[in-house]
Amino acid sequence: MLKKIVPFILIAFCLHCKPKNEINNSVIGQVPDSVIFYYELSKDESVPTDKRYKAINKSLSVLREAKNDTIYNHILYQKNLLHLYLSEYDSLLIYSNHLINRALETSDNFILARQYYLMGYYFGETSGNNDKAFQNYTLSKTHFEKINDSSWVGRNLMNMATIQKNQNDFFGSKETLTEALRYLEPQKDKKHIANCYNALATNHRKLLNYQDAEKYYGKAIEITEAGEEDRLIYQNNLAATYIDDKQYYKAIGILSVLSQDSVLISNQKEYARVMDNLAFTMWLSGKKVNEEAFLNPLQIRKRDNDKRGQIASHTHLGEFHSQKNPNMAKAHFDTVIQFSRSLKIPRAEKDALAFLMELEPNNVQIRNRYVFLQDSLYAQELKVKTQFAKYKYDDKLKQESILRLEKENAEKELEASRQRNQKLMSSAIGGLLLLVLGFFSYYFVQRTKQLQKEKKIAVLKATHETEAELSRKLHDDFGGKLNRAMVMLQSNAPASEVLDVVDGLYNQSRNFSREINAVDTGPNFKNELFEMLRFRTPADTKLLLTGANDMDWGNISPISKTTLFRVLQELMINMGKHSKATLISIEFITTLKIVKIDYADDGVGASPKDLLSKNGLRNTEKRIRAIEGSITFDSEKGKGFRAQLEIPK
Repeated sequence: MLKKIVPFILIAFCLHCKPKNEINNSVIGQVPDSVIFYYELSKDESVPTDKRYKAINKSLSVLREAKNDTIYNHILYQKNLLHLYLSEYDSLLIYSNHLINRALETSDNFILARQYYLMGYYFGETSGNNDKAFQNYTLSKTHFEKINDSSWVGRNLMNMATIQKNQNDFFGSKETLTEALRYLEPQKDKKHIANCYNALATNHRKLLNYQDAEKYYGKAIEITEAGEEDRLIYQNNLAATYIDDKQYYKAIGILSVLSQDSVLISNQKEYARVMDNLAFTMWLSGKKVNEEAFLNPLQIRKRDNDKRGQIASHTHLGEFHSQKNPNMAKAHFDTVIQFSRSLKIPRAEKDALAFLMELEPNNVQIRNRYVFLQDSLYAQELKVKTQFAKYKYDDKLKQESILRLEKENAEKELEASRQRNQKLMSSAIGGLLLLVLGFFSYYFVQRTKQLQKEKKIAVLKATHETEAELSRKLHDDFGGKLNRAMVMLQSNAPASEVLDVVDGLYNQSRNFSREINAVDTGPNFKNELFEMLRFRTPADTKLLLTGANDMDWGNISPISKTTLFRVLQELMINMGKHSKATLISIEFITTLKIVKIDYADDGVGASPKDLLSKNGLRNTEKRIRAIEGSITFDSEKGKGFRAQLEIPK
């Protein structure tokens, strides 16, 4: 879908959009008319691309002769765009670096946002470098944020999420898509919102969450106009979800209607997909299907050189022949393997090998290749998730580093002309630097002392409040029940009732001991943490832990481990008392210097006012701030509860 959407976005951006920073009339009045004429001609899509390229070069040439660079960045961006259209990638890379260096010097965020977006498309769709594509879309998003263009921030996030989805980072993609939907504007970005819903549905489908997949495909279909090709594609995707969920008759109903649609028939690639899915679904449902029903869409795909589509056709034909004609099935699966290797799609090869293992259970070579691919895919997916998480959660630091390096490169180009002035001013600057250094050294020492003092006070205050809370529990809860037992004894209550109260006191004291005992921060910390989480999870509630096994717990300091344990314990206690949750999700993410934890449950939630009234949550905040960490709560009545923690290692 990205390949289809992005060219449309680039063209729309260049020809139809009039952003806030576009060239205004006052600027146009400062440059020769011929520059503007050739520049506008280069943007006219009705003109052949080679003539548009000549026009932009002519505009650039006249501008240089006039020694006026007021709109130079805009013209240079248009030149880069035409290099991309003409597949002149070496020139694109050279002029892209030149434009980015110029734009960084003048803090031209508008041009930087456009150029990084263009390079994101180049790296993702042309060179196949998803890492660089993700990086450039991230930078483009940052610069669109600086010029307050919400819509384009959302589109960058959509492209980033699509890359994550295509790299099988389905959880990360879902989170990025959710963020994109917050930025996209309903009236302006309906097409992109529908695409986000479609991608969200695909993520849920890949995670075998068919109910949510059906819901989001339904949303994509609902906001897309009838008769649009995208709507038909979304309907086909919905039918594929019904197939995966074994709701064959629902899938057949959708695919039968689509197979008669004139708009879809004109798109032979999608038409072949529908016909192949329809034949496969009818066969799965037990209906009698001839081989011809599979071969017709395969012929269309061969004619159009749709190799990915041929993989699907041969896979379905292999399954179709598996029981009655194993040799024919093997031939189709072998073809799938050949295509998979030529297209570098190891997951398709692994799926084909799984079918071949059923046909040849004693073939050790097939089994070994399957195990090798399975291990390789797992390692690759883990690497991808880690890499995208690094870009996502260390985004700000990485952006600053990249921008700083790019600015340094731009400064190097001007270094020769600065040398003379540099020597003349070196003495004055040296004295000034010493003065500034002395001032900042003094300030840093004083500030460090003040922060250490404030930290000690915060730790002491958090300790006192924790002790007060423990005292209250002993007095109000435990003491009250003990008093009740004494009254029952004095009133000669039945022994069984007294024993029930005493047994409850025993269980409460044991639980209380669990809360106040010292935390084992050694090698057994992870097991003790998991045990606490399981202990605090109600019997009718599901606990989902993500990322914990990938963390190096030995690199986390004891105080951070203790704080993490107590904070999660308090959140679980709060959940058990108030939330009525059926699902709890806790995701652990580690970076170079901090540990991040994302806690979420689907309970009843709480209003901001209710959150402020909870002593346990207030103590939790103070614990984290005492070690220079942070915590944010996100909750509304009836919409669940979420907390995001950051704790230094």
